[in-house]
Amino acid sequence: MSFEKEVLLRIENNGINPQLREAASRFTLQSIEAQYSYNFNWLGRPIIQYPQDMVAMQELIWQIKPDLIIETGIAHGGSLILSASMLSMIDYCEAADAGKTLNPKAGHRRVLGVDIDIRAHNRAAIEAHPLAHKIEMIQGSSIAPEIIEQVHHHAKKHKNILVCLDSMHTHDHVLAELEAYAPLVSPDSYCVVFDTIIEDMPDDLFPDRPWDKSNNPKTAIREYMRRLKEEGRFVADGKPLHFEIDKMIENKLLITVAPDGYLKRVVSAEL
Repeated sequence: MSFEKEVLLRIENNGINPQLREAASRFTLQSIEAQYSYNFNWLGRPIIQYPQDMVAMQELIWQIKPDLIIETGIAHGGSLILSASMLSMIDYCEAADAGKTLNPKAGHRRVLGVDIDIRAHNRAAIEAHPLAHKIEMIQGSSIAPEIIEQVHHHAKKHKNILVCLDSMHTHDHVLAELEAYAPLVSPDSYCVVFDTIIEDMPDDLFPDRPWDKSNNPKTAIREYMRRLKEEGRFVADGKPLHFEIDKMIENKLLITVAPDGYLKRVVSAEL
């Protein structure tokens, strides 16, 4: 059996291992209470994510090789830097394969970040980072019509797009983001919706936040997937829009803030 097949079999078995899944759930709950995800950085910028999800994003970006990554929610900018570093690595590898020397600031791939409040010290730190040339930022609500229009304008310049949603975690906000940005996702690429884990946590774990059980990114995904199935949605070129929840990623990670949140755009052969 090849190593790749061994990995797939191991992931499948881990996904149905009740003891392993229970251990992962216990760690997830206790680590959320301890604010574990606030302890990491990427190339010098704080990134409020679990290491497992960081690795998953690295794998997806390398697999998809997008020329645009759209991220809602910027915070300290660590996720933008992670995306920019991966896009730069892809540019470097493609230039090396072609026998070319890459100008560090060359390459067409970009990251576009949207946040309702890009704090001055975070903006300054992001703009001072060596990878800042890969990053553009828009300040404003990700669901405001004028911001959506700006993002769609940027997207027209690109062919292969990956979307990450990680801003306000209420049901209505995430559902509006899905309606606005999921149609920009390219075939075989992903819309990654973070913090779906809220639905799986105990009641009142987030007493100071506007989201909780029954009002969070996972409930928004369920409603959006229902709409796709029962009402239908279309991309800019008129093709039907279809997503599948990639459970393989969740089974691989076991510890993730995005269970049911890795949405892969699929194109049916019948379409």
